[in-house]
Amino acid sequence: MKAGVITFPGSNCDDDCRYSLEKSAGFEVQSIWHKESYLPPELDLIVLPGGFSYGDYLRTGAMAAVSPIMAAVKEYAEKGGLVLGICNGFQILCEAGLLPGALVKNQSYGFVCRDVVLEIASSNPWTQPLTQGTFLSLPVAHGEGRYVIEPPQCQELEEKGQILFRYKENINGSTQQIAGITNRGKNVCGMMPHPERASDLRSHDGLKIWNAIGAILRERK
Repeated sequence: MKAGVITFPGSNCDDDCRYSLEKSAGFEVQSIWHKESYLPPELDLIVLPGGFSYGDYLRTGAMAAVSPIMAAVKEYAEKGGLVLGICNGFQILCEAGLLPGALVKNQSYGFVCRDVVLEIASSNPWTQPLTQGTFLSLPVAHGEGRYVIEPPQCQELEEKGQILFRYKENINGSTQQIAGITNRGKNVCGMMPHPERASDLRSHDGLKIWNAIGAILRERK
């Protein structure tokens, strides 16, 4: 299995993602600089990692969303390729229009950095074989992680099984305590918690995310 991890100016979780995917999940990982116009061939997964792309100076993820590499990421996603955005990566996917909604400042206006309990909100390829209602423990670290979306769109997410995770408690004011979602095709996923930080340390629940991705790819092949 081959994964590409994109680095933007200000990314700080790209090394963590590469390490976790290689050492814990068995991926062959390639680094991709944001100024590249093309993706490496035969990738099975694209990861947009956490951090502070472009220093969050304009709006979180907004500048990274128009980086040269994102045109290739959009084309990859449109063809059904798996794309995962973690924390800042989730923000970028929303700003790029690959996922609905937006991430804004936490309700407390403070930075949240701790382990949280997540509930799997729907049966979804990104968490197989775990079932709806299962709980995971993963770390979060964000100041602008409050997911917001208009009520009609939120209802559609619910009806189509696109809400992946919910926080067990209200940590940032997100609509319906949403912590992660997918697109309609279920091949693009955004999540605020960090699975790469819980793969060989802490709860190890991050491995369950990597294992689910591996299962998707094995089914495809």
